Amino acid sequence: MKEFFGFGGYTRPADGYLSWQHLVFVTSLMIIMVGLAVFFGLKSRGREYKDKNKVIIIASIAINVIELIKIVVVCIRGEDPLGWLYELPLFMCSMQLITIPLAAFSKGRIKEAALDNVFIFGVLGAVFGTYFAGNNYGTYPVLCIDNVASGITHAISGFTSLYIGIAGMASMKKKNVLLNYSIITCFSIVAYVVNRIIDYNYMFLIRGDGTPYDIIYNIVNGNAVLYPVLVVAMFILYITAFYYVYYFIKRSKKTDT
Repeated sequence: MKEFFGFGGYTRPADGYLSWQHLVFVTSLMIIMVGLAVFFGLKSRGREYKDKNKVIIIASIAINVIELIKIVVVCIRGEDPLGWLYELPLFMCSMQLITIPLAAFSKGRIKEAALDNVFIFGVLGAVFGTYFAGNNYGTYPVLCIDNVASGITHAISGFTSLYIGIAGMASMKKKNVLLNYSIITCFSIVAYVVNRIIDYNYMFLIRGDGTPYDIIYNIVNGNAVLYPVLVVAMFILYITAFYYVYYFIKRSKKTDT
């Protein structure tokens, strides 16, 4: 248990990014994620909205409890009393720590926008935060609190996203597009400001750190202005593309009917 939680430092070397251990672990999480989402999503389709919402409530509590446990462990084992500053929920995947509870407990347009935001970013975050997390799996052993907790929280994000889609809870109203643009833009601005204050890399707005963001970073030669602007623009483009694909599929189904 001491080794799993990393007290005194990990004695095991990192298994390696894209090692078989990494791939087996995250693939297992993805299989469980999809299986549970399909099961609960299909089970909830014909039920009342409040019954559908119970699953999201449980997901919102689970993802935040697990993340909180990881932060507490990291802070306890660290020598830096300000170590918690580097565990803030300011990564793209961390948005789900906020948007899933909003989707579970808020009402009206905020709830609609939160549901849509989770629907749009949940699976993307799950895949990027597991298969492409070179910053984690290249640094720590696969079976440790850092990677296990991170893997589970990312899987919960993906599960909630798929569940919202399968259970028919996503509104995807066009009037909420700008609100979703605003959420990701404001989140990125806060992350960028915090990065400059504490010299960190939330939202990967400073550099790629072994993730696919390195592609953009290398294209612009690490330009301090172009790189973060392009990263945020990529998020905006992704939201736009997601809406277009969603409405294209919706129109195609109506045509077939």
